[in-house]
Amino acid sequence: MHVLHDAPLAPLTTFRLGGPALRLVTAETDAEVIDAVREADDSGTPLLVVGGGSNLVIGDKGFQGTALRIATRGVELRGTTLELAAGEVWSDAVARSVEAGLAGVECLAGIPGSAGATPIQNVGAYGQEVSATISEVIAYDRRAGETVTLSNEECDFSYRHSRFKADPERYVVLRVRFELADAGGLSAPIKYAETARALGVEPGDRVPLDRARETVLKLRAGKGMVLDADDHDTWSAGSFFTNPILTEEQFAAFQERVRERLGEGVEPPAYPAGEGRRKTSAAWLIDKAGYTKGYGTGPARISTKHTLALTNRGEATTEDLLALAREVVAGVREAFGITLVNEPVMVGVGL
Repeated sequence: MHVLHDAPLAPLTTFRLGGPALRLVTAETDAEVIDAVREADDSGTPLLVVGGGSNLVIGDKGFQGTALRIATRGVELRGTTLELAAGEVWSDAVARSVEAGLAGVECLAGIPGSAGATPIQNVGAYGQEVSATISEVIAYDRRAGETVTLSNEECDFSYRHSRFKADPERYVVLRVRFELADAGGLSAPIKYAETARALGVEPGDRVPLDRARETVLKLRAGKGMVLDADDHDTWSAGSFFTNPILTEEQFAAFQERVRERLGEGVEPPAYPAGEGRRKTSAAWLIDKAGYTKGYGTGPARISTKHTLALTNRGEATTEDLLALAREVVAGVREAFGITLVNEPVMVGVGL
């Protein structure tokens, strides 16, 4: 276990923002993770768990407690079951599953961060979510003081949400087990329309696994969603806001606001989101409210490649980023009556 005091946290995040932690502990085994968590809990010290740092917005004043960086490693493949240590790099794990000829996560290629973070957020993109393939999550239960194994059902997955996100102070993910599929080297059925178009197939078709992964990587790169130290469009947390889910009544009111602002005949994006609910596009809302690609004149701006990503152009502070986020939230609310919700975890700050 490696310990640093007054340690910078910005280099551990994809935003490259935030002040220092009083103490930074790097744990390389499950036992070290548990020991660090127990030590913090026993002493009443605030604890911040850091994986790949791709979903964190840390305040400029930093974190007044112990930041625990999970750097555990371990990949085990047994038939179609893939078990990953929490600290494994997610994009590498996807590549490995594709190389093994197993389907189920190939459209989640290029997503930054660690494997242990995927169940917390129920990571998803291009028609796939990890909740469709996660069979079990092994976690340390801080309340019970023991390691537990939670089934997929017990994880309470929903859109960008889970039991772990609902109760963030209780569980620290140690390992994640995925049940993938052997489809003879083919992908899972392609669900996302944009992916199907890029592949030249119909939704529901299957394609070779490596082709699906490479196509998604190209789509993500075109939106600045694949990490590149030389490209400030990737100095972000990916999608900064979740796609709003509305009741039928809320959606009808939203449609009326759209007609008032954009004219008759303009229909906003709408996707099924469970009985009596519809999901619409946060990126569409931001764009139509006037916050287009590249918006902003300061050190924090909207990505030049994707309206849903807020970016650090190199000299930003967290407060610069939050000022832009608040401006976008207020503008979308005024234009369409919908309040956007941030996707990244806020540490010491809020919108």
